[in-house]
Amino acid sequence: MDITILGIESSCDDTSAAVIRNRKLLSNVIASQEVHRKYGGVIPELASRAHQQNIIPVVDTALKEAGVAPEELDGIAFTRGPGLLGSLLVGVSFAKGLALSHDIPMMEINHLQGHISSHFIDLPDRDLPHPSFPFLCLLVSGGHSQIVLVRDYADMEIVGTTIDDAAGEAFDKCAKVMGLPYPGGPVIDRLAAQGDPKRFRFAKPSVDGFDYSFSGLKTSFLYFLRDRVHEDPDFIERNKADLCASLQSTIIDILLGKLVKAAKQYDIREIAIAGGVSANSGLRTAIEREGAKRKWHTYLPEFKFTTDNAAMIAITGYFKYQRGEFADMSVAPVARISAM
Repeated sequence: MDITILGIESSCDDTSAAVIRNRKLLSNVIASQEVHRKYGGVIPELASRAHQQNIIPVVDTALKEAGVAPEELDGIAFTRGPGLLGSLLVGVSFAKGLALSHDIPMMEINHLQGHISSHFIDLPDRDLPHPSFPFLCLLVSGGHSQIVLVRDYADMEIVGTTIDDAAGEAFDKCAKVMGLPYPGGPVIDRLAAQGDPKRFRFAKPSVDGFDYSFSGLKTSFLYFLRDRVHEDPDFIERNKADLCASLQSTIIDILLGKLVKAAKQYDIREIAIAGGVSANSGLRTAIEREGAKRKWHTYLPEFKFTTDNAAMIAITGYFKYQRGEFADMSVAPVARISAM
């Protein structure tokens, strides 16, 4: 029997809706919010207002592109958290209204689990490679850096996480110090391709286990630039490419160092990456190189599934629908993962 799921994602500054039928992606519509660029970061109140403007046309477009009427949906999956509470509230409320009006079951989705589950989406014209269980997933985004042991679609254990800043935050904050536009990660990635990753050396934190820390790197980078600019006001402009290349190389080394340790301890060679930072070309190249060296089977998400998108929410909802894990009308959005 065919199972058709509508996914709704509104955890931060992208409003997205997608339709999946039996793991095949029929549509995936995203409305991004440019308003935040001039502020150098996401403004929660502006984000929630934009979601209110975008949610109806985005869902309507996704359904039309998929050729699916609302009454043909078997389930509606929505991001419950973590994320910005006001933004989440828009998506959760809309999902409730649509589900109630058409008597359709709902599935609440953990946004981070959605990123990992994006590896099980297939496209209309072809099936994508999927990791076998168990596998390790390096989940890296603006707010999270985690190593997750995935035993099954519903059995995921966080074995390592950031104790302060995430990798994406380190990219964005260091970019801001250099006067680069927001979001800083893609800009650093582009400039790094033109620079020498061995030109500068930055501090690498020492943290027990598989946990991450990027706060010290961010602080050392700030002090390094402050001292150099004090002596040479044009230092950043003249060395921007090398600074980006060295910074990016350091962050990637930190990420992969813990991932290699986890892979050894759990004796796993199925390795995936997910989240916004998984679009970073340096990280993608490095993990493929490390995989070839260590005989891993590596899985990199399609670029369109690295950012916040509803396709990953829909596929996670598909698996929940199969298990009969439905939400009721009392469900409320949550900002922090600890409340999930």
